[in-house]
Amino acid sequence: MSDAALEIARLRTALAASKARVETVEARAEAAERQLAQARSVVSTSEAMIKHLRLEIARLRREQYGHSSERRARLLDQMELQLEELEAAATEDEVAAEKATKTTSVAGFDRRRPARKPFPEHLPRERVVIEAPSACSCCGSDRIVKMGEDVTETLEVIPRQWKVVQTVREKFTCRHCEKISQPPAPFHATPRGWAGPNLLATILFEKFGQHQPLNRQAERYAREGVDLSLSTLADQVGACAAALAPIHALIREHVLGAERLHGDDTTVPLLAKGGTKTARLWTYVRDDRPFSGGAPPAALFYFSRDREMAHPNRHLVGWQGGLQADAYGGYNDLYRGNRDPGPVSSALCWSHARRKFFELADIKEKARRRKPAHDISPVALEAVSRIDAIFEVERSLNGLDAAARLEGRQRLVRPLVDELHDWMLAERGTMSRHNPVAKAIAYMFKTDRWEAFTRFLDNGRICLTNNAAERALRGVALGRKSWLFVGSERGGDRAAFMYSLIVTAKMNDIDPQTWLADVLGRMPDMTASQVPDLLPWNWKATEHRQAA
Repeated sequence: MSDAALEIARLRTALAASKARVETVEARAEAAERQLAQARSVVSTSEAMIKHLRLEIARLRREQYGHSSERRARLLDQMELQLEELEAAATEDEVAAEKATKTTSVAGFDRRRPARKPFPEHLPRERVVIEAPSACSCCGSDRIVKMGEDVTETLEVIPRQWKVVQTVREKFTCRHCEKISQPPAPFHATPRGWAGPNLLATILFEKFGQHQPLNRQAERYAREGVDLSLSTLADQVGACAAALAPIHALIREHVLGAERLHGDDTTVPLLAKGGTKTARLWTYVRDDRPFSGGAPPAALFYFSRDREMAHPNRHLVGWQGGLQADAYGGYNDLYRGNRDPGPVSSALCWSHARRKFFELADIKEKARRRKPAHDISPVALEAVSRIDAIFEVERSLNGLDAAARLEGRQRLVRPLVDELHDWMLAERGTMSRHNPVAKAIAYMFKTDRWEAFTRFLDNGRICLTNNAAERALRGVALGRKSWLFVGSERGGDRAAFMYSLIVTAKMNDIDPQTWLADVLGRMPDMTASQVPDLLPWNWKATEHRQAA
């Protein structure tokens, strides 16, 4: 054998050995991922069980020793909200573990679940009979006769009316080969599928869209004659979050595919030891409607424990474009020239700038507080008038395409902005730097901010304000007094997940609850390539075609 043949044989042997080692490493990695998913599921379940037991102990003590104080009652409410978050997180981890192990149950632990009571007898039953087979599924003979049926009961809700849907799968036996034929069981939106898609959508939308915690929902359902525990509802919230993950991933991809985003954040109380701490809910909004852009609007939300600048860097990693936001310093890392893949351009909000002058010139507020008329700053009042003139022209340009907006701004808006710039500099020169009006002027001129404030003049796609992001956060601000606080970081992430879906649906002028019900009902039977059809803007177009 020649030297070349020997070398080829040696290389083939080395290649085979390397392939075997790679396969071994991949097998070990898959096994490690399965074990990690199972461990997470066990930990989440254990935490939920511990919290459940603590809640039961607190309830028993309260029953035994009476209503000692209002603080004890508030403590029970807090424990119920924490249990709600832990139950939902445990179900999310369990679903992930089941997917990782490719089985219907996770080996190594047994999740303790509350025993579900039979559906109330007073609820009406609606029979949905799956079409029976016309021939034997084994031999193809048409000599089949009905021998029985299996009935799966699913609890469903119609607004203000409950019912139990009975899905019937008739069994037929073949007289020729004695084999049994029966339609396959239907797929469900969530594991164990006892709740219908309309009920699931109601639970989700009331919790995240109407800001009704699950314990209040459970109380209302009980008054309507249907007893569903908090743990049962939380279990479905976690399962729905796992089921809707593909829709959320597509919305995230769509938002981060924009050349321009609106960004903002708001405070949310996070339950912590000894009270609550101030956490943050962030939003990034894609809305091209002001310049007649063809892309549908969408919003993406994130949750964080604090307001450090690391969070915007993580949210927008790999993204480059124009960011419309306030002057918060946490975005500054995004604007660095050496950022990878490139710097983000800043466009500041004129509504924020106007607000600082308006607070000093608010005649109505001064009158309400019985402040003397001389407390109203004439300079601030003049600044508001000049900025309002810019807003008035800008409103007439909204809805035009980017080129037309740019032309209108250069012709109509730029002279007003230049006059405002010169006037503010002249007024600031006559004031002390401690004057509130001087501080409001300095807000617009500090460290290259004027360039960011005027960037809209050279780009027809940029908006004058960041109101799109503020509108996306408005529901959160209104709901804070209702849900009091976020029970955990996982609960905050889940809330951000659901806000992304609900706010995006609203931005596309569709009812979030109706959309969620349809998505949860259709997703189990859809392939991955069909999932984009369920995005709010595609779903709306489909509904219109069907109506036509």
